[in-house]
Amino acid sequence: MAALPTEVQKVANEGTVKLFGKWDAEGVEVKDISLTDYINVNHAVYVPHTAGRYAKKQFAKGRMPIVERLVNALMMNGRNNGKKIMAVRIVQHAFEIINLVTEQNPIQVLVDAIVNTGPREDSTRIGSQGTVRRQAVDVSPLRRVNQAISLLTTGVCSPSSSPPSPFPPSLSIPLPPLP
Repeated sequence: MAALPTEVQKVANEGTVKLFGKWDAEGVEVKDISLTDYINVNHAVYVPHTAGRYAKKQFAKGRMPIVERLVNALMMNGRNNGKKIMAVRIVQHAFEIINLVTEQNPIQVLVDAIVNTGPREDSTRIGSQGTVRRQAVDVSPLRRVNQAISLLTTGVCSPSSSPPSPFPPSLSIPLPPLP
């Protein structure tokens, strides 16, 4: 029987699943109680590449690991479609930068950024044909999480195009929480 690599043996002896073998999701807490069902940090994975089918049922993507949702959102542009390994590598480097700069768990920093970024209120159009007015409405928790991830990734992708800057540092800049 072949011997396992030392990293695999170390993880097997430890018994906990850590993201990228470094960060544990056990101490991560969602500070907004309405978003706890849609920010999934309980589903621990080594790499955010589960290849799960989360579009089959309504609200199933709320059970997808939140780091994998960030990875999938980074693949949205046409030139990045299907490059999930590249997106995983970008997120891993960004998490290492966040850990070095803030000395916090990067998963907790990501969750706090999503909670702070998601809009609580939006407006909708009310009226028919010619007379239309805007009415304030509350935003559902799943839409808050979706929009927060979308805003974070579009904010990251736009400054990296002009002038060109590397992706991981630009992803790690907007994520640390406000003081």
